[in-house]
Amino acid sequence: MKYGLEINEFDWSGGADAMGSHLAEIGRRAERAGFHSIWVWDHFIQLRRWEDPLLEGWLMLAFLAAATERIRLGTLVTGVTYRHPAVLVKQASTLDVLSGGRSYFGVGAAWNEREHAAFGVRFPPIAERFEMLEDLLQIAHRAWTGETGPFEGRHTTLAEQMDSPPPVQKPHPPILIGGGGERKTLRLVARYGDATHQTTSDPDVMRHKLDVLRRHCENERRDFDEIERYCGLRLRPASGQAGPIADASTLLERADALRAAGSQGLFVALPRIADSDSIERFGAEVIAASP
Repeated sequence: MKYGLEINEFDWSGGADAMGSHLAEIGRRAERAGFHSIWVWDHFIQLRRWEDPLLEGWLMLAFLAAATERIRLGTLVTGVTYRHPAVLVKQASTLDVLSGGRSYFGVGAAWNEREHAAFGVRFPPIAERFEMLEDLLQIAHRAWTGETGPFEGRHTTLAEQMDSPPPVQKPHPPILIGGGGERKTLRLVARYGDATHQTTSDPDVMRHKLDVLRRHCENERRDFDEIERYCGLRLRPASGQAGPIADASTLLERADALRAAGSQGLFVALPRIADSDSIERFGAEVIAASP
């Protein structure tokens, strides 16, 4: 089982002056603890309380690439509306080069209307956002297979395709598509993706979503086992309830149930990662004990 560390809260001691040193040390600590990957939100505002701090996702990943050596890095996930698709692909290629081939390309259809309005970014209807996402996925595949000609998508036109230097990973950085929409999102995973992330931590829901993905793979003549499959690990007693983190044996039981449902990796957002030993304890008590 692979474990990913989500970084999405920044109320760390020392405030903004200490954020850089905290972030670098979190990356190194996660690497030592045995985490497979680090995942950051790519949002413009903090989602729980908009006035709380949130660092920009792609700059965080570039910073973490310099601070670490082995751990994989990705956004969970970049909304298709946030950046021009060809520019976003260029960012993804650059991160893969600078990290020595350790990046994921995490993308999705975007959803938070408030942050779009706050930053003056257009928030199209959902059907259009999925068309934009398919344009982006086609552009990424074209760029990473060496296509240089023009592109005419549903919402994006490129006079020519440019991407130099190309990514280090071959054939390209794994494309992780976030979301569990059964008609559109999982179809796009089957057609273009290398990984899926489901927000659920319920084994029954995960099993159902993967059954749907398997059917889309059959329709696309895609090998289901080529796709990496991730979801969340519930740390507390019940979804949405406050309380202490469950003990290691309970977490391992939950992880085993999700593995049996088809998950190959679990993402966790640990509490107080800058100001406690939660990373080290999770590594010693859960990661080290997982099959």
